[in-house]
Amino acid sequence: MDAEVKRLTAIAAKTAGSYGASYERLGAAWGITRQGARKKWPDAIGRSAPAEGEASLIELFGGSAELSRDPSSGGWRWAGKGADGTRDEADSTSYYPTKEEAAAHAGAFLKEHVADRRQAPADHRDTSS
Repeated sequence: MDAEVKRLTAIAAKTAGSYGASYERLGAAWGITRQGARKKWPDAIGRSAPAEGEASLIELFGGSAELSRDPSSGGWRWAGKGADGTRDEADSTSYYPTKEEAAAHAGAFLKEHVADRRQAPADHRDTSS
């Protein structure tokens, strides 16, 4: 259980860092110092957050999705591949007003497409058998 908690917190820290969180903010969120956060998650910060218009990658539930901004509309889109190999993307006519909204939709897709349904989060496990 401890190893899984450490793995998930590292993913959360890296995701927060990709959205511009600092070690100071990570430490505050976890009740530790900035230095403690830097030691705990050394690779969470380091690359700057993507500039507006640049694509960024999110990795959740064993899959990944790329978020990109359409320069003409200013809206955000996503395209991803779940851990089970399923590929999908935002509808070609749909653009989300914020990067966070596109990320939320991509995350929901990735959550639904884990490699092994027994590994899915508890609220999505198949209990029919």
